[in-house]
Amino acid sequence: MKRVATVWGSLRKRLWEHRGELALSLRVTTAAVSSFALSHLLHIPLPLWTVLTAVILTQASFGQSLKATFEYLVGTLFGAVYAGILAVLVPHDNDVALAGVMAIAVAPLALLARINPAFRVATFTGVLVLLIPGTTHVGPIDSALYRVLEVAVGGLTALVVSLLVFPARAHALAIEGAAELLDLMARSLSELVSGFTHGCDASAVRRIQDGIGRAFGQVDAVGAEARVERIGFLAAEPGLGPLLRTLLRLRHDFVMIGRAAAVPLPEAFQARLGPRLAQVATTAAEYLRRSGEALRGRLDPPPLEAAEAALAGCAEAFEAVRRDGLTRGLPVETVERIFALGFTLDQLLQNFRDLQRCVREAARSP
Repeated sequence: MKRVATVWGSLRKRLWEHRGELALSLRVTTAAVSSFALSHLLHIPLPLWTVLTAVILTQASFGQSLKATFEYLVGTLFGAVYAGILAVLVPHDNDVALAGVMAIAVAPLALLARINPAFRVATFTGVLVLLIPGTTHVGPIDSALYRVLEVAVGGLTALVVSLLVFPARAHALAIEGAAELLDLMARSLSELVSGFTHGCDASAVRRIQDGIGRAFGQVDAVGAEARVERIGFLAAEPGLGPLLRTLLRLRHDFVMIGRAAAVPLPEAFQARLGPRLAQVATTAAEYLRRSGEALRGRLDPPPLEAAEAALAGCAEAFEAVRRDGLTRGLPVETVERIFALGFTLDQLLQNFRDLQRCVREAARSP
C-alpha cells in the first residue's frame, strides 16, 4: 500500500510539473475534433485543411493563438484571392500551362512572404488553390472560397478552444518567465562577482550570459504575444513594457559585470573592494530571488534597503579608491574595468528601483 501511495505521489508530481504541456495537448485534441465536426456541419469538401489549421493555430497561449490566427487568415486570404484571379484569367488546360501559372503565382507570393513573414502562408495557399481543382473537380473560384472558409473555421475553432479549454494567458506566462529570469540572475550573480577575486573561466561566463540571453529572449517573445492579447478584448492587465525594459537593462548590467570580472582585480583593490562586492552579490541575489517570488505570487515587492546599503557601501569604497590614488600606475585596461564596474553598480541600483516599481504594478493588476 505504501508503495502504491509513493508511486501515485510521484505520478501526481510529474503531472503537475507538466500541466502546461498536458493542457496544450487537450486543447489541440479538442480543436481537432471540434473542427472536424464543424466541417461536416458546414459541408466543407476537405475537412483535412480545417483540422490541420485548427491544430496548427492552437498554441501555448491565447495571445500566441490570436497572433498566429490573424497572420494565417491574412496570408490565406491574400494568397487565395491572388491565385484565384490568376487561375481565371490565365488558361491552363495542360500540365505545362499549369506549371507556368504556378510559377507566376508562386514567385511574387514567395517574395512577399520573405519581405513580410505575416504572409508566409500565402504561397502555400496559392499552390493549393491552383492544384486542388484538379483533384476535387471544382473551379478555381470555388477552390479559393473553400480554402478561405477552411482556414476561417479552423482558426476560429482554435481561438475559441484556446480561450475556453484550460486557457493559458500570454500575460501570465510572461510574468512566470520574468520570475524564472530573475531566479537565473540571482543564481548567476555570485559566480560572476567571484571573478573579481578568484578569476572567472571564460566558458563559464559565456554559459551564464547565453543562458540569461536566451531566457530574456523567451520572455520578450511571450511579451509580444501579451501585447496582442491587450489589443484584442482581454486588456485588463497593465502593459509589460516597463518590466521587459527593466529586465533588458538588468541583462546589460550582467554583461558589464561579466566583462569586468574576466580578470581578477589587483590585490590592493581586492582588499578594499572584495568584501564590499561579496556583500553586493549576496544582497542583490537575494533581492532578485525574492522579486521573482513576488512576481509569481502577485505580491508586493521585497524591501530594497539591504541591497541599497550594500551598493552604497560599494560606491563609497570606489570613491575612497579614487581619492587615495590607487589607480595611478595601473594599465589603462585595468583602470577602465574598475571605472566601468563602478558605473555598472550605480546602474544596477537604479534598475533595482525600477524593478521594485514593476513588481508593485504586477501585484496591483487584476
